[in-house]
Amino acid sequence: MIDFPKARLKMVEEQIVARGIQDSRVIAAMKKVPRHFFVEEALQSQAYSDHPLPIGEKQTISQPYMVALMTETMELKGRERILEIGAGSGYQTAVLAELAQEVYSIERIRPLAIRARKLLYDLGYFNVEIKIFDGTYGWMEKSPFDAILVTAGAPDIPQPLYDQLAMGGRLVIPVGDISVQDLFRITKTDRGMKKENLGGCRFVKLIGRYGWEDERESE
Repeated sequence: MIDFPKARLKMVEEQIVARGIQDSRVIAAMKKVPRHFFVEEALQSQAYSDHPLPIGEKQTISQPYMVALMTETMELKGRERILEIGAGSGYQTAVLAELAQEVYSIERIRPLAIRARKLLYDLGYFNVEIKIFDGTYGWMEKSPFDAILVTAGAPDIPQPLYDQLAMGGRLVIPVGDISVQDLFRITKTDRGMKKENLGGCRFVKLIGRYGWEDERESE
C-alpha cells in the first residue's frame, strides 16, 4: 500500500520547495490536495512523481512543479475571482479553489468536465463552477476576473481573455508552437499590456476559436 500523504509531502519538499516555490499558501495547497484522486487508479502510484500523466481524451494532468509555478505566478491572496481554461481532471482547479474565493473553469471535452465536476464536489470544493465550452472565448458573463490561468499552449494570447481581466489582473498562459511554448504572465495595466516571459514549458494544444484548430473537425 502506498502512503499517499507521505508521498505528497515528499513531492512538495523535493519537487516544489526545493525548486524555488516560496508562496506559503501555494505550498500548503499542494500539501493538501490529493493528486492521486485526479488520475486513473492504475496510475496512482505515479501521482506524486514530477511529470505529467495521461487523463484520457489525449489530455494530461500537468507536472506538480508546473502547477505550483503557474499558481504562484498568479499571486493570489484569497479574495480573487479566477478563470481557468482547461479543467482537465480538476487537479489545478482544486489547487486554485484552495487559494481563491471563486473559481470558474472551462473545459471543452465533456467527459473530462463531468468527471472533474463530480470529483471536485465530492472533495468539498463548492466555490468552483465548470462550464463545457470553447475556453478561448472566456466566460464573459462572469467577468471581470482578477486572474486567468490557461493550462494549454496557445499560438498567441486570446484577445477575449485579456479583455476579461480586471485592471491589474494577471493572465498566465503558455504561448508558442505545438511542441514547445514559453510561459507568460500578462498584466493588465492602465498603460496597456505588461508581458513577462517566465521560461520554457510544454503543454497540449489550446483548441478553440482563438487557439489551435481541432484536427478532428478539419478531417
